[in-house]
Amino acid sequence: MSVDIHTITTRKGIPAKVHTRGSGPPVVFFHGAGGVFPFEPMLDLVAEHFTVHGAEWPGFGEESTEGSIEDMLDFTLHGWDLVDALQLDARPHVVGHSMGGMIAAEMAAVNPSGIDRLVLVGSAGVWVEDHPAPDIFAMLPMELAEVLFADPAMGEAVLAGGLDFNDDAALEAFMVTNSRRLGTAAKILFPIPNRRLSKRLYRITNPTLLLWGAQERLFPTVYAERFKEMLVSTKAELQLIDRAGHMLPYEQPAAAAAAIAEFLTR
Repeated sequence: MSVDIHTITTRKGIPAKVHTRGSGPPVVFFHGAGGVFPFEPMLDLVAEHFTVHGAEWPGFGEESTEGSIEDMLDFTLHGWDLVDALQLDARPHVVGHSMGGMIAAEMAAVNPSGIDRLVLVGSAGVWVEDHPAPDIFAMLPMELAEVLFADPAMGEAVLAGGLDFNDDAALEAFMVTNSRRLGTAAKILFPIPNRRLSKRLYRITNPTLLLWGAQERLFPTVYAERFKEMLVSTKAELQLIDRAGHMLPYEQPAAAAAAIAEFLTR
């Protein structure tokens, strides 16, 4: 599927590269700490029914914008500034993966009337004391693959983008490439991804789908269940996809896209 990559500028003057594909009602997608990958099979499939806009967070693109975002409120307001800058002709559905799900939930808590339906895919944002999430910032790439993917071999291939993690030079290049984006993500995910979102989830009134990999290891299904318990103002639905971990959009893109499309077209 063809992707229109263009740059928009928010009212604060922050440039953001947007990847737009498909046609139909608008969907805004917020990526996680891994950034935008060269291939986004789940978004390609969702775009068969919707116009999908995926914007890069500050610090994740080519522009040196990481200093423009400092805390959770900055991320939340920047998300709304992105939606405004897209100049959409209808309230968008919002889909967020991992860190992007955490920000999408904050956006919905602040302004539930600004979006239509909400989809949180393996979302960060709540904390379960009895099941602490692993510290991804202390891991090497091969260790990340074990935590993020149900199939670690596939995970190494996806995270490396074709690089060999056993090659010292390739490993060094990977670490350098990821330092800026992980530094930005750390502002809300380190030392733990808990910015008191749980205190605000009651404000979300939008129909919400919680989409989780059944083999999720970073935020296991107990986290999805905690989200569901706290979304007291809406009847949140929880759906598990088998043979997938945290990187569900890349391990089972067809199943994930089908679940999202079915939920958004009701």
